[in-house]
Formats: sequence, C-alpha cells, structure tokens
Amino acid sequence: MRRENKKRLLIFLIIFIVLAGLFAAFLVLEDYFRVEKVEVIGAERYTEDEIRDMVMSGTLGDNSLFLRLKYRDKEIKDIPFVEKMDVKIEDPKSITINVYEKAIAGYVEYLGYYMYFDKDGIIVESSTRRIEGIPFVTGLKFDHCVMYEPLPIENKDVFAEILSLTQLMEKYDIQTDRIYFDRNMEITLFFGEARVFMGNFDNIDDKMIRLQYIIPKLKGMKGVLHMENYSQDSHNDYITFKTDE
Repeated sequence: MRRENKKRLLIFLIIFIVLAGLFAAFLVLEDYFRVEKVEVIGAERYTEDEIRDMVMSGTLGDNSLFLRLKYRDKEIKDIPFVEKMDVKIEDPKSITINVYEKAIAGYVEYLGYYMYFDKDGIIVESSTRRIEGIPFVTGLKFDHCVMYEPLPIENKDVFAEILSLTQLMEKYDIQTDRIYFDRNMEITLFFGEARVFMGNFDNIDDKMIRLQYIIPKLKGMKGVLHMENYSQDSHNDYITFKTDE
C-alpha cells in the first residue's frame, strides 16, 4: 500500500509540476502578447474606443497572438457604415486597425429610419442613428426605399450634386441642418430658422466660399438669404436677406 501511495503521490506531483509549469508559461506568454498600443486609422463615424471594442472583444481579445490567428487573411465586415476593417499585428504588443468607411453622400428619412445613400443614390445603410457631418436631404420625391438599390427618383443627377455639396461643406467647414431641393431641383440650405437659397448649381463653389463668412451672422435670424445670383465676379448687392414676417 505504501508503495502504491508513493507512486500516486509521485504521479500527482508530476501532474502538479506540469500544470504549474504550463500555467506559469501561459502567464508569461499572456503578458508578452498583451496588446498595449492600438492605432486606429480611417475611422470618422466611430470613436477609436468603439473600433477597439469591436475588434478586441471576448476572451483573449487583448492577446496579439490570438488576434493574429482570429483575423489572419480575414476582413471584418457587417458593421454599419463600414465597408471593411482589417487588423495588422505590428509586434506582440501593438496592432493597427485600418477602417474603410462607406462613401456616403447624404440621407433621407423613410418610415422612421434614416436611409443613407452613396454618390450614385444607392441605399447603403438603414439606421435609427443620425450621423453627424452627413447632410439630411429633403424635397426628393420617392415612394419606397430598398437596401442596395438606387433611391427611386426621376432626376438621378441630383446625387452628384449632393456629393459635391457635401465635399464643399467639408472643405469650407459649413454645417447645415438640412439640404432642401424644390420641384425645380434648386437648393436651399437650412441653418436653424435661417435659410439660404442657393438656386441652381451654377457658381456653387463661389457661393460656398462666400457663404462660409456669412453663416456666423445668421445666428438667431429668421428669414431667407438669397444667393442664387451670386458669383465671384458679381457685387455683394446680389446677396440679400428677407426677414420672415
């Protein structure tokens, strides 16, 4: 019996030493591969913390070795407003997350949802979330919306105009509440209770350049600023403000 007990004790000790060694090795490796630096590139519609949480979720989510195996030759998709993301392991303690966002020109409201469309008018996202920096477009006539299909309006050229407007607003740091297109596809920009009637797309770059300096003066005003006849070569008399009655 004593010999059997000694044998059992020896086996137990061996197992304990092996397990303790494996546990110690695991702790060393876990510390060695623990990610301490995360660089997020290309994210504008999500914060760096939000992107980090998406990529590094779950058990061992902060382990670079695990992340290398998890995302090896694999792109992260099915995230709203994101075309794809990929993860690059720079070294055991640092990773880079590249975010490729969907190119969105604007959005319309339909049945309580915000339908985001690209430069070709194709609906690329449906959400209850309003994304700052993307213009809200009104005045377009349509009776239905289908994901990944063009917004069904007659004048398809308006989408190129919306994209150009978005780019110009970004360039000149202009924040508008919404863009309105009337039946003649002429443009009105809303800034609180002040509206700016831009008219058609003629001289739109000149109009936007001038508008960036006028916007601060519109704060608290109610009425329409007429810029439809303005161009860089015209006189400021072509800009008039009509107060609401």
